[in-house]
Amino acid sequence: MNDKNQDNNVQDAPNHGQGPEHEHINNKLDSKRMEEFSAELTDSELPDFEEEKGFNPGTLYGWGSIILAVISFFTWPVILGAASIVFGFVARSRGTNTLGIIGIIAGILSLISAFFFIPFLS
Repeated sequence: MNDKNQDNNVQDAPNHGQGPEHEHINNKLDSKRMEEFSAELTDSELPDFEEEKGFNPGTLYGWGSIILAVISFFTWPVILGAASIVFGFVARSRGTNTLGIIGIIAGILSLISAFFFIPFLS
């Protein structure tokens, strides 16, 4: 097969509605073009969602802090009192200030009693 016959059998590349550069000037739009348009939502166009009024994880840390503080008055006051203070700060950072402060104060009282009062009473 010679090169002339081979060129006749090769198909041209698909055009997909695109012509040479600057061909679109003074021409009507080609209806065969498949153009895609999109729009982005702005913050004001987003739908309003109700905030969940369910469980706050900070509440779990707050109650855990108080429980650890109460237990620390009876056993392992240094370890559980320190854990109560840490859980209290985590609870405060998660939005439950009252429970967190109660846990922190109870943990501090447990540590103070372990270091100052209990050695003198034993």
